[in-house]
Amino acid sequence: MPLSVSLSIEGDTTVIELAGELDASTAPDFHQTIEKAAGHGTATVEIRMAGVGYMASAGLRSLVFAQQKVAGHVTVKVVGAIEPVARTIRTAGLDRSIVLTDG
Repeated sequence: MPLSVSLSIEGDTTVIELAGELDASTAPDFHQTIEKAAGHGTATVEIRMAGVGYMASAGLRSLVFAQQKVAGHVTVKVVGAIEPVARTIRTAGLDRSIVLTDG
């Protein structure tokens, strides 16, 4: 399944909304959006993942990439990830550096 990626600004938050599968074939689209988000200078980058049904290790690498691109004073939040995706994030330990919330 392809990945749908959208980018918007809501106040002081850059919102990236994902839907589909985040894997090696779709991660480059997410990376391009992260590059754009990093340039907006907002305090928070919120990655809405309620529509992501599957995330491979390439998705984890993408989240690390997001954190590195906006490093410093910017908070990265993953919002609404389904339990298998959230479990993958927690198992990798990314929930220690990325805020993981239900919604």
